[in-house]
Parts: sequence; C-alpha cells; structure tokens
Amino acid sequence: MEEKAALLAQRQLDAYNRQNIDEFLDVYSNEVIVMNFPGDEVVYKGKEKMRERYSMLFRDNPNQHAELLSRIVKGNIVIDHEYVTGRSGGQEIKAIAMYEIQDNKIQKVWFVR
Repeated sequence: MEEKAALLAQRQLDAYNRQNIDEFLDVYSNEVIVMNFPGDEVVYKGKEKMRERYSMLFRDNPNQHAELLSRIVKGNIVIDHEYVTGRSGGQEIKAIAMYEIQDNKIQKVWFVR
C-alpha cells in the first residue's frame, strides 16, 4: 500500500509541475475532499471544483514549481513537504500537504495552514 500511495502522490506532483490539469486530476477521486489542517474545515469537494481552482492557479502562475523537500508515507497516508517557487508576484512558500489514498485514488487532502 505504501508504494502505491507514494506513487500517486508523486504522479500528482509531477503533473502539477508540468501544469497538466488532466494528468493532475487523474489520481484524485471524483468525490475528493480538500480540507485545512488542523481540524476538518472543508475548503471544497469534488474533482470538478478542483479542476476550476487548479486551472486558475496554473493560468495565473505559469512558472510555478513545487520542489519536494521530504515525504513521509505510512500505510495509505502520504505527507509531503514542498518548496513552491515561480508564483506571480515572486512569492515563495513552504507547503505541507497530506493525502489519504483509498481505492487507488487520492480521496482526501489536508493543507497545513
């Protein structure tokens, strides 16, 4: 399970960096839930909402790139620590994303705020 979970996380990261929205979304469940951490505050639900948000993100930040600083995999959970550069306005950020994999798709995502 851990190998598959890491593979899905890497596939979405690679597609994110290529700004390929279809490949990016391919690893997500149609009912994906994106939340803020800590807690369970839902930011949005569903792959179509994700398509809207990330299409806009890619359009507005054509040079954006996320470098994987570290990854922890435990069972069906993946935690990625990333350094994101190339955002419009020159903002560089460190981000932490947690993914829960079920049925060979990313079902839930938490972003540490």
